[in-house]
Amino acid sequence: MVSKHTYHTLEDVQLRKEELQAEIQKQNEEISVLWNELFIPRKANTKGELIANIISNSITAFDAFMLVRKLMNQYGSFFGRKKKRH
Repeated sequence: MVSKHTYHTLEDVQLRKEELQAEIQKQNEEISVLWNELFIPRKANTKGELIANIISNSITAFDAFMLVRKLMNQYGSFFGRKKKRH
């Protein structure tokens, strides 16, 4: 969303800056809530939910490992690893 504002005084600029800071703070709080909902483990009520959570966490961990492995293979030189030449 791009909006065009006309600023005539330093007070106008300061007011807009304060509005933007408040908007950014609100968005940071929303992101924080979503992040916590996503990554805080939930308590399982039944054994079935416990097993489903274990499987889900295992798949997530494996997926993260494979992603890191892929990134290290492609961009390892950025992290100080030399590519092996055959």
